[in-house]
Amino acid sequence: MTAPMLDVIGVATKPTPTASRRSAAHVTVAMITMNEAGAVREVIQDIRRIVPAAEILIVDSSEDETPTIAATLGARVIRQFPPKGYGPAMDLALRSAAGAVVVTMDCDGTYPADRVPELARLVVEDGYDLVDGSRLGHKPAAMPWLNYLANYGFALFASVLFKRRITDLHSGMRAYRKSMLDRWRYRVDGAALPVELLLRPIKSGAKVTTVFIDYRHRIGVSTMRPLTGAWWTLKRILDVRFH
Repeated sequence: MTAPMLDVIGVATKPTPTASRRSAAHVTVAMITMNEAGAVREVIQDIRRIVPAAEILIVDSSEDETPTIAATLGARVIRQFPPKGYGPAMDLALRSAAGAVVVTMDCDGTYPADRVPELARLVVEDGYDLVDGSRLGHKPAAMPWLNYLANYGFALFASVLFKRRITDLHSGMRAYRKSMLDRWRYRVDGAALPVELLLRPIKSGAKVTTVFIDYRHRIGVSTMRPLTGAWWTLKRILDVRFH
């Protein structure tokens, strides 16, 4: 393999308070939810504490009280019901965001809200088009070994095909420049959309960097389907590389 070409930032920098506030004012924190009533309050409160100026946008397909709780806490809630799946929900969230920077997170407590200002600053202040919050600086305690090995293997495979070091194809925490999202299209249907959301900007020559983040135990029950996800991961890697 050729030498790594993808920037990797392993240690959080310390921006000035003024820079942090300026970055946060441009940010939408976007999440998709389905029956996250047990976690949504804590997640939104964490985001509000860290980036009070940011827009919080939720695309919700729940049957429980998730959208009511989120709206009560000041989030902008877009209902997508009946559910259409992860891809259409994430696409709606990305397209509907008002901020110049869109930071995505899962609404289950797995991702650290305190990293939002850093990811946003790298776009607003440092000119990156996409910042990938990689969970795989090491094996997270919250990630089962089978998942870790699959994620690591697919990332290594993509690194060979795209001739640059990629560490995490499936992270749900990233910062995207909104104007970049508005310029290109991706396949919404099918699983493993985060794979394409990372690889298409890389292929197009966008300015991409990586920061390593903590990954925590989720609140609630996972709805992930490993075999379907693995098939779609391989399909998206090959589709982006060769089409």
